[in-house]
Amino acid sequence: MNDTAMALPPSIWLDWLGLAPFAEFGFMQRALLGCLALSVSAAPMGVFLMLRRMSLTGDAMAHGILPGAAVGYLVSGLSVGAMTLGGLVAGLIVAIGSGLVARSTVLREDTSLAAFYLISLALGVLIVSWRGSNVDLLHVLFGTVLALNDDALWLMVGVASLTLLGLAVLYRPLVLECLDPVFLRSVSRWSPVAHYGFLVLLVLNLVAGFHALGTLMAVGFLVLPAATARFWVREITALLVLSSLFALFASLAGLLLSYHADVPTGPAIVLSLGALYLGSMFVGRQGLLRQRPSLQPHLKA
Repeated sequence: MNDTAMALPPSIWLDWLGLAPFAEFGFMQRALLGCLALSVSAAPMGVFLMLRRMSLTGDAMAHGILPGAAVGYLVSGLSVGAMTLGGLVAGLIVAIGSGLVARSTVLREDTSLAAFYLISLALGVLIVSWRGSNVDLLHVLFGTVLALNDDALWLMVGVASLTLLGLAVLYRPLVLECLDPVFLRSVSRWSPVAHYGFLVLLVLNLVAGFHALGTLMAVGFLVLPAATARFWVREITALLVLSSLFALFASLAGLLLSYHADVPTGPAIVLSLGALYLGSMFVGRQGLLRQRPSLQPHLKA
């Protein structure tokens, strides 16, 4: 590399790399910081959701926070505190209520959770449509990642810090519960702590993701990065790290796609996550094109 190339200002390098919007616009920097917080908290939570076969549970709970967030939004507008408190209360009611119904009646947990999720989704849409406008409904459902304020960023960073701390404390019981929950309940008192602690962290991440991507898209940070990483690695630690890296890379790509193509940012980020998932499904180490047929001969009688 010659001296002229090395003397180029940083802005030229950013232009060549396509990253100039992050240097020029504060709203792009805020959006990237919010996505970084979600990448290091929601993506690892998604790994444990996947290992516990609860991915659809995360989707149902993401819709379950809608009525609480809608009430907070209609009462206080874009107040991060009101929307967060409302979403947190609604999410915990859905999580705890569905669990109590499953343990007290003949219904299984997936059925009771689906019932609570449908009721919450319909109630949330009704509340926003009744007292708000179509713009309000779009904001609640799809978020405004390019309009994150300081309060929203502090919330997302705080949730990320609390999630990392919680996962560090609950790591061993969570891993054991993924492998053999019956054994964990028989040898340790940590089983209910791990289960309900995990649900609380899950609701917190869904509420934090709601501010950026809305209730319909927030679950994308939970499911898609973990599923994508599973095509490449098998160890839990590697899954946690790689899922966060995939989430961050897709966030960067989605933000740039939204800026240059003038498309909605939340769907662009989730579609970027989806593109990584589809590509990994074919070319990953555990993907369709890398799997080899068994060469072991058939046993003969």
